[in-house]
This record gives sequence, C-alpha cells and structure tokens, in this order.
Amino acid sequence: MRPFTPPVRTLLGPGPSDVHPRVLEAMSRPTIGHLDPRFVAMMDEVKELLQYAFRTRNALTLPVSAPGSAGMEACFTNLVEPGETVIVCQNGVFGGRMKENVERCGGTAVIVQDDWGTAVDPAKVEAALAGHPEAKIVAFVHAETSTGAQSDAQRIAALAHARGALVIADTVTSLGGTPVEVDAWGLDAVYSGTQKCLSCAPGLSPVTFGERAVHKIRNRRTKVQSWFLDLNLIMGYWGSGQRRAYHHTAPVNALYGLHEALLILHEEGIENAWARHRRHHVALRAGLEAMGLRLVVAEPDRLPQLNAVAIPDGVEDAAVRTRLLDELDLEIGAGLGDLAGRIWRIGLMGRSSRPQNILYCLAALEAVLGGTGTVRTGVAVAAAERALAA
Repeated sequence: MRPFTPPVRTLLGPGPSDVHPRVLEAMSRPTIGHLDPRFVAMMDEVKELLQYAFRTRNALTLPVSAPGSAGMEACFTNLVEPGETVIVCQNGVFGGRMKENVERCGGTAVIVQDDWGTAVDPAKVEAALAGHPEAKIVAFVHAETSTGAQSDAQRIAALAHARGALVIADTVTSLGGTPVEVDAWGLDAVYSGTQKCLSCAPGLSPVTFGERAVHKIRNRRTKVQSWFLDLNLIMGYWGSGQRRAYHHTAPVNALYGLHEALLILHEEGIENAWARHRRHHVALRAGLEAMGLRLVVAEPDRLPQLNAVAIPDGVEDAAVRTRLLDELDLEIGAGLGDLAGRIWRIGLMGRSSRPQNILYCLAALEAVLGGTGTVRTGVAVAAAERALAA
C-alpha cells in the first residue's frame, strides 16, 4: 500500500465540479475543536454567507454535516409526519428520491409526473392540489440534475401557499449557478450541496428553513424519526452566540472549505456568478451545435450549468466517456434512468465553468467523435470563441 495520489482531471460532469485551489488549501489548515470559540465564530460567518447564497434572512440556515442526500432527508424527516399527504413533482431521478423519503416518513406521496427533460408543469401541480386539499407539502426539484431541466420554483411555491401547503425545494444543482431566491419566492424548506456550483468538496448540505417550516418542526405531533437530522436538536448547535449545545462532532476541515468557497462566491457577487454560468452555457451550446450535436431540453427550461446532450445514433455512450477520461483526463456524465445511454451530461458548474474548460471539452469531443462520422470537425472551438467574445 502507498499513499493515494489522484489523477488531475477536468470535471465537467454532473458533480463534483472542480474544487477551487483556495478551498483545497483551506481544508488543509490545522484542525481545532468543533466547540472552540474561534470555530464557533467561523460557524456564524458560514451561516451569514449561506444566507447570502440562498438570498434569505432565515435564521435556520446551516450546512448539514453530510452530503446533499442528507439535506434532502433533513427536510422530509423534519416536515413530514405519518399519515400526511405530500405532492411530489417527478420529472427525473431526484423527484423519485423525494417520493421515497415521503414514504419512509410514513406519508402518502401524490405524484405529479412530467417527462424527463421537461420542467414541472404548474397546471398539473394546481390540479393535484385541487384534488388533494389535505396535502400539507409540495416537493419539487428546482434544477433536475439527471436531465438539465429547470422548473419555475416561484410559480410552484405560490400555488402551494394558495392552498395552505408548505414547499420543499431541491436546489442541489442550482445554488450559486442560477437564480435561487428563497425569500422572494417564498420557499419554506430548501436543500443543496457543496460539490456543484459552490466549487467545494462533496460532503456538506446547505439547508434553509423559513418561519412556516420552523413552526411546523417545533410543533410536531411525533418525534422526528432521525436523531441525527432532528433540527430541534441541531438548532442548539447551529444557534447564535458562543454558547452551543453539543450535538455531534462537526466536520471541521470540511467547514473550513465551505467557508472559503462561500467567500469566493461573495467576492465574485452572486449575480455575476449567475451571469458567468449563463454566458459559458451559451458558448458551449454554440460549439456543440456547430458540431451537429443537440441539447435535449427545450431552451426555456434549460439549466445553464448542466447540459444534456443527445448522443448521436450509432455512437456508444460508455466508449466515448471512457476515452475522454482515460486519454484526456476529462469527465462528463452519463444519462440516468429513462435517459441512460441516450444523453451525456456536461456540467459547467462553479470553478469548472471557465472558458478554457469549454474549449477543451469541445476539442476533446471533436477528437473522439471525429472518426465516427457523426459530427462536423474543426468548427466547435471557433464557434464557442465567437460566443465568448460577443
């Protein structure tokens, strides 16, 4: 056995994205105690920086000490009680995971189904709410990572609130890359991940809960089924001031990294980050279309930082991705579920969303696909450069 030395890759898949060097350096700093006053002061800054990223003033805003899937579970286990009806919007893999969470909490999931690669249809949500006036929650994925489709979070939240229901929103792929307006849109419970547009390492899940959600959590009829994710307990650790109730040993160095990643986002400016992801998406699209490749999501519903590209007929999905990884150290993602073998997912998230990565990806695709006769060669990089210069 020898120390593990990972290869240097260009990460342009659905996540993780490239981690900023400043974040890697921050994570290597000396470990201190998770109740050390200096660490507690940093926790307060992390909370404030997350409020900036989420565009919220919610007091209950914190990073769950586990990946985005735990953030999902934190929302459902704290808000769904046995016997309650939850409307779940499913237009990809992660809506299906929401359904699973509802059922494991003892709730009943009413599914609003939309085709993979399309946005959630608000009219279907409205019909589901009318047909199930007992529904307590509407849950949806803002940015469906499995397809690259983005739904209208503001509209869905308004429909839910008109019927007295709370909303749970998945912003794992959208936070930091495309507008997420927690307060302006009235999102009650929101979770995300660190490894996408925040340019941080995987392992933490930012969450935020509004007053309506906090009221429900504090007035549950039953105990939260997860001790570790019970926000009634976690609030004592991620509270305010120097006095913190011990709950668990926080991942100290991972939180150093998140603090640095959020500082970088703050320095850039959240609106500038959104604009950067949009600008680079347009350049990538120009290069792909010049080659003759097609994006599968309709433009109004297209997520800028996660591009679902139709695989040309006769091209073997895995063979192309393997060559890109083995020969060019470039990672792109495969399709999942209904889209497995039919699409590649090219992510331009966080630090990965840079002009040099766009040009490298397009040149690599031309090199690998050029011999198949399925794309035009020698045109993609120039098309992207024109878009970047516009």
